Amino acid sequence: MGTRTTLTDKLFRVAVLLKGLDGAVQLIAGVLLIFLSPNTITRLAHAVVTRDLLGPPAGPLAGHFEEALQHFAGGNRTFVITYLIAHGVIKIGLVIGLMLKIMPLYPVAMAALGLFVVFEVLRAVQTKSVVLPLFAALDVAIIVLVLREYLELRRRNQ
Repeated sequence: MGTRTTLTDKLFRVAVLLKGLDGAVQLIAGVLLIFLSPNTITRLAHAVVTRDLLGPPAGPLAGHFEEALQHFAGGNRTFVITYLIAHGVIKIGLVIGLMLKIMPLYPVAMAALGLFVVFEVLRAVQTKSVVLPLFAALDVAIIVLVLREYLELRRRNQ
């Protein structure tokens, strides 16, 4: 007996896979940051900014990038590395569980994503980040898709 794949089902799969990819990138970045010195990271960042990849060097996006870099080089290194690795590992684990449709992991995934949203919003307020609220909004959308998928699976299994 086949079940029809809806647009929401497809969105769920795409969103979860994107979260998995995001988690893998975060994990790799966190591990790389362990081995790169702050000076190397600063040189790479300045190369990005001076090539106008973020707009004019004095522009707002380049300014946010430079400010984030200063926070990182000024002592937030351990925080950033820990955050990236933990966030990456948790995301990858949850994505695997969701793709395998392990029912007990759905509430765990929603709770973890909810905590990430709270953290991202609080951190955005502290650092005046323009990127973290976008990640928070994406996480909220994924929570809605996970909830919808969870309710559908529960309905099918009754």
